[in-house]
Amino acid sequence: FSRSKMKTTHWVWGRHGAVQPFSDEDSSVETLSHCSSYSDSTSVVEEGVCVSYSTQDLQFKLKVYIDSTVDKSAKTRQGALDGLKTAMASKILYEFILEQRMTITDSIERCLKKGKGEEQRAAASLACLLCIQLGSGIESEEVFKTLKPIFKNILSDGSANISARQSCATSLGLCTLVAEDDILDVYATMEYFESLFTKSYVRDDGSRPSLSPQTAQLHTNALLSWALLLTICTGSQIRAILHKHLPKLPLLLESDDVNMRIAAGETIALLFELARDFDPEFHHESWEPLCEKLTALATDCNKHRAKTDKRKQRSVFRDVLKAVEEGDFQTESIRFGTERMNIDSWVKKRMYDAFREFVGSGMNYHLQANEFIRDVFDLGPPILIDSATLKEMKSTRLERHLYNAAVFKARTKARNKVRDKRTDMGEF
Repeated sequence: FSRSKMKTTHWVWGRHGAVQPFSDEDSSVETLSHCSSYSDSTSVVEEGVCVSYSTQDLQFKLKVYIDSTVDKSAKTRQGALDGLKTAMASKILYEFILEQRMTITDSIERCLKKGKGEEQRAAASLACLLCIQLGSGIESEEVFKTLKPIFKNILSDGSANISARQSCATSLGLCTLVAEDDILDVYATMEYFESLFTKSYVRDDGSRPSLSPQTAQLHTNALLSWALLLTICTGSQIRAILHKHLPKLPLLLESDDVNMRIAAGETIALLFELARDFDPEFHHESWEPLCEKLTALATDCNKHRAKTDKRKQRSVFRDVLKAVEEGDFQTESIRFGTERMNIDSWVKKRMYDAFREFVGSGMNYHLQANEFIRDVFDLGPPILIDSATLKEMKSTRLERHLYNAAVFKARTKARNKVRDKRTDMGEF
């Protein structure tokens, strides 16, 4: 994935092929069997149960969902939006969505404008999944041009439902990444996000703004969306952003909200990584005070904070501190099917986290089968597995259970020996 793919900037992504969809239990080897042929059936997870449909039945069900988004009942509309979200998150529906995209877009627009709270939230999430399905191109651009002003209107309306505003902040960021066709419009959207999260900055007189937890979360979502768009900025834009925001971003580390502190820390790590990509000799003049602050957060023992918050915070800030001090990143390996992808940079992590927020447990499937997402992460075309290879890979549940039991038994024995030695030494 390269920032130069924007056409100054438009990305060109391939069309989705006819990769056979399957259920979202895609991390297991068994699910690959759905990719080994081009059958006319697919699987959907409904209320925790995997249900199989023929292609025609599935399309009929999806059309019922689309029609239900204009129902008079808010509960019915909400259920329809959730049904479409589940379908788009768990399988590839490119051909169907290409044909129905404007109808779905009209439904999203109507729910965003006339719906309340959770309905608006679901509609905003569905907009992102629609763009992820279509990939970057003319079709998603059309969708985004319709919905972008609505996202901004809701975000700007202080009287709008706060959860809807939070969701719009996240959705506007991802839709911009996928569907915006002009880098200048990307910068304009980033400035819009800045107008939100900078309200959490410490004021010039040193006072800290008093914000409700819901407003703090809105600012956090805006900061994360801003950070997502940083990943496609040019070198000159990164330098301007460093000059403008790096002196003030560390002040967000003092926020009372743990999510804001973590988002600020990860954004700082991302900025340092991008700065060093363009200038290996980059040095921040307030580097030492920043490292001291990060060290304090990585070892935080504040009794007034919840244990879970402290544990989560310490884990993140240990990695952030390494990034700022050493330019290091704790690589994470993601396995999906027969493939493996390394999350080896803050850029890749921010993108992975952003997509996963919407597709959820379907992320591994999209990494396998969604050509757009595979292109983003430089994975190449989807790989189809023949039945012979699949058979070799499969192991029964019993075999896996026996293997895990043996490993657990060996580990327990080894630990008991260590404990015995400690006891003997104590008695001596």
